Amino acid sequence: MKRFYRQRKNAFKKSNSKSKKKSRVVTERQDDPGYSVEEKILRLFDMNMAYGPCLGITRLERWERAHKLGLNPPLQIQTLLKIDKVQLECLWYKRM
Repeated sequence: MKRFYRQRKNAFKKSNSKSKKKSRVVTERQDDPGYSVEEKILRLFDMNMAYGPCLGITRLERWERAHKLGLNPPLQIQTLLKIDKVQLECLWYKRM
């Protein structure tokens, strides 16, 4: 039985070396070109669960709720949300 389960290293040696070379190639991740810096910051705020869930409420409502609960949300988020250029709905709006 030992011979039956024995590995054949020589048979697989040539094919594995080619696949290893392909796996070493690292592709660079490209950021989404359609999002501004402000939107990226707000998306990070949406993904941070330390300030509570964001479904069903706007980003500003979520910031105000976190502030009332003493969770110390960043003031930068509040100033970004008061600018008309950013989207008030969270990242998950109309996706869930």
